[in-house]
Amino acid sequence: MKLPTLPHRIICLTEEAAELLYLLGEQDRIIGISAFALRPTGIKKNHPVVSVFTHTQIEKVGDLKPDLIIGYSDIQKDIARELIEKGHNVFISNHRSLQEVINYCATIASLVDANSRFEKIVERWLEKIEEAKRFARKLKEQGHSLKVYIEEWDEPRISGIHYFSELVELCGLEDINSHLRTGFLAKERFPDEKYIIESDPDLILACWCGKKVELDSFSQREGWSSLKSVRNKQIYELPPEIFLQPGPALFEEGIDYLIELVEKMTRSS
Repeated sequence: MKLPTLPHRIICLTEEAAELLYLLGEQDRIIGISAFALRPTGIKKNHPVVSVFTHTQIEKVGDLKPDLIIGYSDIQKDIARELIEKGHNVFISNHRSLQEVINYCATIASLVDANSRFEKIVERWLEKIEEAKRFARKLKEQGHSLKVYIEEWDEPRISGIHYFSELVELCGLEDINSHLRTGFLAKERFPDEKYIIESDPDLILACWCGKKVELDSFSQREGWSSLKSVRNKQIYELPPEIFLQPGPALFEEGIDYLIELVEKMTRSS
């Protein structure tokens, strides 16, 4: 018997764990990443790609001999089951809210004995959250009340997942479908078309899970040409590596990105 050792050969099936390990200075533990990993810049030059979100190269994973595989969400349950059947250690998280994102990051930090380093990171994130709240108060004081429609997928339409919706509202916007955001499954976030049109959002934030957003397609939808956001061309494509990654990017860049977007919009109105 030997003293216990921490995981030192980690495969990240999704982007957020890989980015966090880099922020913690623990990137040398990573031996495999997702094809969607874009943060930090150049990450794919440093590690082999072993997966996309919905499937993984099981044999390649085995050849790499990981001692821990980290994934995310119910969508990866079949991947997780197959990897477990092959004898691998698999950790799947299902975090959805911003608080759960922070809790998840704390868990990953503890797995690599980086708690003290994470404390410094989370202090920065909490200050960023306070900055977003101050911006939201300033918007209100200036008389701005902006309704937003968040679209995570076009066909079928899917509204913003919990952390995406929550981040948007943190920055002073009103998500017209916030009542759907706690839906655990994507099918529980199918918005009502009539309700969207009746709500007449001031802007549309689209982020189609890695697929290029077709901005012109919104005006072609039945009844949508009358929306303020469509008439005024207030339709924005957001980067999925920031807004559909339930991890550090939300705080590292997401808040600044939204504040800059809203400031630009309100200045021109």
